[in-house]
Amino acid sequence: VATARNLVNEFMMMHTMAEVPADAMGRLVICSLLMSNGMQDEQTLQISLNGDGPLRGAVAISSGTGETRGYVGMPSLNNIPLTEAVGKGTVQVVKNHPDWPVPYNGITSIRNGDVDRDIGAYLAESEQRSVALAAATSINGILCTAAGGYMVEQLPQCDPETKKKIEKNLATLVKADGSNSVPTKLLSNGETPLDIASMVLDGLDMQPLQQITPSAKCDCSEERLFRSLRLLPREEVDKIVEEEGCIEARCHFCGKQYRMGPEQVSERFATAVGDPSKD
Repeated sequence: VATARNLVNEFMMMHTMAEVPADAMGRLVICSLLMSNGMQDEQTLQISLNGDGPLRGAVAISSGTGETRGYVGMPSLNNIPLTEAVGKGTVQVVKNHPDWPVPYNGITSIRNGDVDRDIGAYLAESEQRSVALAAATSINGILCTAAGGYMVEQLPQCDPETKKKIEKNLATLVKADGSNSVPTKLLSNGETPLDIASMVLDGLDMQPLQQITPSAKCDCSEERLFRSLRLLPREEVDKIVEEEGCIEARCHFCGKQYRMGPEQVSERFATAVGDPSKD
């Protein structure tokens, strides 16, 4: 179970997002946090919504420690239903670890456009996992008043009675929330993730195992920008500097601007060592 109101507000300010993009990104970030929970600290999980709608896609990346970042293609989009904003396309999930030779990739179709149902379908179809997944936000103008979600997974050895109990508890939770964006009403009323987990696992002797505090963190840097420049032909870099007067770049994830003047570019290339494709 996750609550992410402050996180969504931080992303809204970071990207100057309107309500619809903030809702899409909030749901995507919540799903990535729920799915990455329990992974090793060094592991990352990336979810990409590649839809043909005017939102122009969305990406969220979370680590096993709860650090997360993300962006949408059109942060100013508004006055359109979320499903139309997302459109049709694909859900792609990439799981990676520094020690893995090849990342894990999975992909399915976007069928609903409301993010959490599409990711639930991805888990069922691509990873053969049986889950009840919900993620939603409640946004009023420029303020997110509630954001959160839950993911309950049925394990292979789950007995029928436990399954029936969970289904009954989930139905009770949905009824108690009473909104179209479960579980935001419960969160707005002061319920905590532990309270919601207790509702889901009522009667099953719940034992909390872990609690983490998610945070927005971007790993962009000037060094990463220069590494990208080194992957380009030097004559192409020199042409950009000559035409534009400098190298400028903006991070998709946090919005930070980077600028390198001609002298700095020349100096960095003169002292560069190693193969940038292997760094």
